[in-house]
Amino acid sequence: MTTSNELRLLPWTGPDGKPCFLSTDDSGGYMSRLADNIESVQLGTATELLDKAIDMLAATDTAPDDMRLLAKDLTGALRDTLRVATSRGHRLAASETRCS
Repeated sequence: MTTSNELRLLPWTGPDGKPCFLSTDDSGGYMSRLADNIESVQLGTATELLDKAIDMLAATDTAPDDMRLLAKDLTGALRDTLRVATSRGHRLAASETRCS
């Protein structure tokens, strides 16, 4: 089983907003694959929102309410993307430690 410093940060939080972690040696297991798929969706959503933001910022007639909604959506996407990056960074560091 994975050691405590090799827990995988999952791309979602618990009901109370606290981070969720996975302890497994099976990177192809159900929960690992589910987390990988959700990370992929989250990164895709961030890409779509970035494209939308570029278009909205270039437009001269964007309503303030639309900009506020975009900012809210971008904030959520940034939070998710940072969680994915943190999780992947920890897993990369853990695999480099095992290879040394």
